[in-house]
Amino acid sequence: MNLEHLISISVELDPPALLGTFPVGERRLITFTSGTFVGRDGLRGTLAPGGVDWQVVRADGAIEIRAHYLLRTDDGDPIEIVSDGLRIASPEVAERMASGEIVDPAEYYFRTHVRINTSSTRWDRLNRIIAVASGERGAHGVVIHVSELT
Repeated sequence: MNLEHLISISVELDPPALLGTFPVGERRLITFTSGTFVGRDGLRGTLAPGGVDWQVVRADGAIEIRAHYLLRTDDGDPIEIVSDGLRIASPEVAERMASGEIVDPAEYYFRTHVRINTSSTRWDRLNRIIAVASGERGAHGVVIHVSELT
């Protein structure tokens, strides 16, 4: 089993909506405002409006990520992304990220499992892969580097 880079997705985010403390932890909702993506084999385009990330901030400080959003290729093809994972940082690093500081991704863990679906005949092979991603948290967004498990 190997990893092959598939796509990088840049996402601009609204500030988190704090929904309160649930039994599993603090619940947050983050909406995606815009974005772009570029990948191999000419895969490129923009992020469609309406994407969201439902997060749970656990008692141990880890953040559970459940993101669901739509990419639209430059040719208009829809590509649905469903991503589940974790972001883990020390309290000091988490505080720096929350203040808007750009933090080296080596200082925290940001990994997701990614499922991809599309109605596109050109990109149909994406329906049959498993992917994983690493993320980088910026001041107002994230960059997700998605790799296909081959």
